[in-house]
Amino acid sequence: MADTRPRRTLSVGKAIVIGTLIVGTLDALDAIIVFGLRSGVTPARIFRGIASGLLGSAAGSGGTPVALLGVILHYTVALGIVTTYVLASRALPALNRRPLLYGPLYGIAAYLVMNFVVIPMSAIGVFPTFNAFGTTNGVLIHMFGVGLPTALVAARIRPR
Repeated sequence: MADTRPRRTLSVGKAIVIGTLIVGTLDALDAIIVFGLRSGVTPARIFRGIASGLLGSAAGSGGTPVALLGVILHYTVALGIVTTYVLASRALPALNRRPLLYGPLYGIAAYLVMNFVVIPMSAIGVFPTFNAFGTTNGVLIHMFGVGLPTALVAARIRPR
């Protein structure tokens, strides 16, 4: 029997906030679990690495304040990713009709922009190095932990 209850809708602002929290948290957990368990990298080191995009190599020797800056920057990037899709979905309603297709595709686009535009233009200033494990993990988390939740939340925005 099909569920005939009306879907709960969200305002644009709520969708952006919820999407940002989901995307930022899933992506952070992926980095902490995958790289923490695989390489012994601490969460503080991961977030100092993110802060190095703004502060350069000096972030690596920073303490808790630099790690907290990394957390803020991480969620700021998530906010930008979610806001971009939400606004695009308002202009292109097809994005909301097929979130299971467009979400993962958007995640791949976000991965490519982060690695080929944002990181090289940051204070890190170099293209990231790629290996099979890291690239596979990066693409998958961006497809299913970034793009898909973004598209699913955007699809819940109440129509105009």
